[in-house]
Amino acid sequence: MTNALTIPSVSSLDSLDQYLRTIKAFPVLSAEEEYDLATRLRKDNDIDAAKGLIVSHLRLVASIARGYSGYGLPQADLIQEGNVGLMKAVRRFDPDRGVRLVSFAMHWIKAEIHEYIVRNWRLVKVATTKAQRKLFFNLRSMKKNSHTLSPDEVADIARELKVKPEEVVEMESRMGGHEISLEGNSDDDSEDSFSPIAYLEDQQPEPSELLAEREAEHNQTVGLAHALESLDDRSRRIVQARWLQENNSATLHDLAAEFGVSAERIRQIEQKAMQKMKGMLSAA
Repeated sequence: MTNALTIPSVSSLDSLDQYLRTIKAFPVLSAEEEYDLATRLRKDNDIDAAKGLIVSHLRLVASIARGYSGYGLPQADLIQEGNVGLMKAVRRFDPDRGVRLVSFAMHWIKAEIHEYIVRNWRLVKVATTKAQRKLFFNLRSMKKNSHTLSPDEVADIARELKVKPEEVVEMESRMGGHEISLEGNSDDDSEDSFSPIAYLEDQQPEPSELLAEREAEHNQTVGLAHALESLDDRSRRIVQARWLQENNSATLHDLAAEFGVSAERIRQIEQKAMQKMKGMLSAA
């Protein structure tokens, strides 16, 4: 990694399109390259390593930010906020956890974008483009009262303004709308109440939760192996044949024929083995 590596920003380039073209030029890191850079950052506080991790994931931020374009906020600002989240993720990333940065960083990127939307978003953006502003002012002057336009009136206005009828209907809806609090009404606890903030919340588990779940699964797998090793050969064979085969699990009668005992005896051995394993797993 050279000292010449810099992190581009939307504001430092002439346009959003130029920024998007610039970040596409940065290569995607292999797992080995990512691990090496993350290790250098974590152990040696290598700033160049941090830059390498960041620039290789700028496309991820732009992709996530694109999903929030419907809130009427500048795409460049959404990307900038997402980049802040990416930087926070890079600083906290532990390569020894066995999780790729792309998975770990998504939570932090979305969290920053959500926070930005909460600070700046209005649910109803009356006019965000030049064409919408023109339609807004023309429609205000042409509407004779506050009643909802009839289909015939919509068609007449659309024809006169040379726009689509659905554009007239949408603008009328915006004009008659009102701002809604992102937080909702804290005094209303009914099941029918809702607030837009609920739809901003990332429903995916946080990285810490994913790591804890992965560690729990690993511990259970290791514990199961140890519990099986504690059984005698016959008991282990019965448990594996009955419970640990993906397809065609053996029946009590199958195992009875294999060991030359009754099906009831196989059931007793299985029950005793399962109780022993359960005790070991609970103590782990």
